[in-house]
Amino acid sequence: MSGDEYQARFDALAASGTDVHGEATLVRTFGPARVLDAGCGTGRVAIELARHGIEVVGVDVDPAMLETARTRAPDLDWRLGDLATAELGTGYDVAVLAGNVLVFTPPGTEAAVLANVAEAVRPSGMVVAGFSLQPGGYDLGRLDADASAAGLSLVDRWATWDRQPYAGGNYAVSAFTRS
Repeated sequence: MSGDEYQARFDALAASGTDVHGEATLVRTFGPARVLDAGCGTGRVAIELARHGIEVVGVDVDPAMLETARTRAPDLDWRLGDLATAELGTGYDVAVLAGNVLVFTPPGTEAAVLANVAEAVRPSGMVVAGFSLQPGGYDLGRLDADASAAGLSLVDRWATWDRQPYAGGNYAVSAFTRS
């Protein structure tokens, strides 16, 4: 699927009145000045954050997704890279992994992704990850263990990006702070 095709789904949802900016809205509640959109795809979250005056860097491994992001917002900082190994920079107030980033990383690299992303966030900064929970897939137990190994502490967990309480289910949004 091309980046344009992927983005068209969200454009259609937005045109129908669906709020497609839940991730950005949640990130904004932390009052960040600088955000890393880790696994930014076509830039939906980063562009919305920038629209609110937040400095954003978007990183993705897929050149087609980044091409769409660059077309939609040429003035933002878009970087091609594998989140497990890329130089992400430092000093971010928040890093967000939206859109099932941890599900789409190659199996076995999730801990490296979290460690690299955690390194990019300033001390006491936040890492927020939301993804689908599939039987036999990357789960919350592994997420929490990988986050702890990366120096992150769980602050809260929700069932949705609009902070509905998590009581089990097939989707979770987890917020961690960096020690």
